[in-house]
Amino acid sequence: MAYTTINKGESHFNAVLTTGTGNSQAVTGVGFQPDWIWGKRRDSTGKPSLFDSVRGVTKGLESSETGAEFTSTDYYSSFDTDGFTIGAGAGGAGNGSSQTAVQWCWKAGGSASSNTDGQLTSSVSVNQDAGFSVLTYTGVGDGTSGTARTVGHGLGVTPAVLIIKNRADSTNWNVYHHKNTSAPETEIIYLNLTNATADDNGFWNDTAPTSSVFTVGGDNGTNGNGDSMIAYCFAEKQGYSKFGTYIGNGNVDGTFIYLGFKPAWFMIKSSSNAEQWEIVDNVRDPFNPVNQVLVANSDAEETTGGTGNRIYCDFLSNGVKLRGNASQANGSGLTFVYMAFAEMPFVNSNGVPGTAR
Repeated sequence: MAYTTINKGESHFNAVLTTGTGNSQAVTGVGFQPDWIWGKRRDSTGKPSLFDSVRGVTKGLESSETGAEFTSTDYYSSFDTDGFTIGAGAGGAGNGSSQTAVQWCWKAGGSASSNTDGQLTSSVSVNQDAGFSVLTYTGVGDGTSGTARTVGHGLGVTPAVLIIKNRADSTNWNVYHHKNTSAPETEIIYLNLTNATADDNGFWNDTAPTSSVFTVGGDNGTNGNGDSMIAYCFAEKQGYSKFGTYIGNGNVDGTFIYLGFKPAWFMIKSSSNAEQWEIVDNVRDPFNPVNQVLVANSDAEETTGGTGNRIYCDFLSNGVKLRGNASQANGSGLTFVYMAFAEMPFVNSNGVPGTAR
């Protein structure tokens, strides 16, 4: 069996840097038509914005906020065959004159299809090769366990991470991570908050996902009665994606996280302590060290991590080596969950090893 079936991570995930003009601009070089764009301004404050092909190119949400979905033409006007087109408004996508931004792009499956695997019918765009789906469904929850329901995710394998938001109401962003404690189906951690993980059966009904469905409890955040929900679902694919955990050692000779690939994108959060969701990538830092940090739960501008501040690490051919002792990334004894996507596998399908940076 081949080590990986994905030799180029950028065929399914890619990040591009943009500089605003205040006018509409076509951005190419992504390598595919994105189905999900998570954009963040770098040079100043700006809310992290999420747009996808299932909800529609003008429908936005913000990962640092609890607000309901909004409609705007200031961000993106189309998802294109090799990228996307940014709208003419200066307010969205970091497109004011000379504003800088990063656009993280994932490929799902294009147009959504109806999925009736669960008790609630979902509308799913899925890329099974890369273990990624975007889907919407309408909740029926009333806050009680009696209104728990299953939802089809389309991945064909058990998801490792779920990120779900109520589109209609002001609610938190709810995250299931399969390594978040020994019983992750009983836990909740929020993408828009710094809170440590907490026990709550309202979100996943204390039920682990399966290869066809995930379960939502009665909570409004994952199963609001009559409300449309959005879910981003991820399964691990060897050589391309990994969603795991590590323990910080509080040392500048920091923890090594084995991924099985050279990373392109890496997001961490301490599940045992109140810390931020910190993101680094290979386009803002094409060389080691990797320390240009953006935060999923904040509108703060990009900051530079150091040995004692935020993420400070090296991207290696097979994982991440932490080089700092900051509590946000490597606090002694703290548990961290992470999401990572590959630039290239450690060993490709032809047996050729990946190169270091």
